[in-house]
This record gives sequence, structure tokens and C-alpha cells, in this order.
Amino acid sequence: MASSFYNNSQYIDFDSVLAMDDQGMVSMFQALMASGLAGFLGCLTVIYEAALVDFFENASVREGVIISKVAGQLVEISEEWFAESFDLPVDGLGDLSKIPKDLIFYARSIVSLSGSFNAITVEKFSMVTAVVCGVRMNWASILFNIFKKMVTPGSKQAKGFAVL
Repeated sequence: MASSFYNNSQYIDFDSVLAMDDQGMVSMFQALMASGLAGFLGCLTVIYEAALVDFFENASVREGVIISKVAGQLVEISEEWFAESFDLPVDGLGDLSKIPKDLIFYARSIVSLSGSFNAITVEKFSMVTAVVCGVRMNWASILFNIFKKMVTPGSKQAKGFAVL
């Protein structure tokens, strides 16, 4: 059912990963924390499948706000509320395509030494580049735009999101 919405979701227990013996992994998680994504990735959640399916089946975007009904209750999620709820940074670049090209080339050289670009999308690669290279990003805007794509009719299937 709704597990397709969260089976690839990531929850990070930062206390646990920062205590790891692997300095490379610790450095990566420290970069995630420095990016301002700790509140989003470390958010404990309890998933209620029926409510989640309800939300996505009824969701739409109106004037930049995600609106839905869950169990008969109106739910409105603005970018500001989204940012505040997850304590996301709201300053910096608001578009992954604005990351400086020299940083993109640098990150590509690192990936090409250890793997293939076939496994990652341009968007995911840009996110990784932003975090690893310490680019100041407006994560609230970027993540909220992905959220809006998830609920926009017509783009759900095209972007790989679907209510089952």
C-alpha cells in the first residue's frame, strides 16, 4: 500500500552514527548536520498507512500550498510551515541547478573514481554535491518543491510517485 511512499525514506539516528569508528562515515554525517538537514533526516515518525494514502489521494497544490484531506480534516502545508517543522535552512541557493559548476566537476571526479553515474539521478547528485561541498542551500524550498511534485496530478507518475 502506502509503503511505496516511505520504503526508500531515510531516518538517521545522528547520535549513533556520530559514535561510529569509521572516520569517513562520521565526516559524511557531520557534513549532513552542517548542511542543516539533521532535523529533516533525524525526524522520528510514525507512519499511518491509511492516513498517508488518504493524504496523497486527495492532495493538490494551490498557490504554492499543498492542500489535502485526511480523515475528513483539511490539511494545508506551506513552505514556511514545512521549513519550520523540520528546522530547515531557508537561506542560500533555492535551486540545485545554481550550484557552481566547478563544484559539480569536482564532485563528478570523486564519483567517477569509485562508481557509475547510472545509479544516481542528476537531482540526487546535485544534492550530494551541495552537502559534501558545503554549498549553502535553501533546503526548505528544495525539499518542499519535491513534495509538491509528489502531489501534483500528472507529475506523480512521471516523477515515480504513485498512490497504490
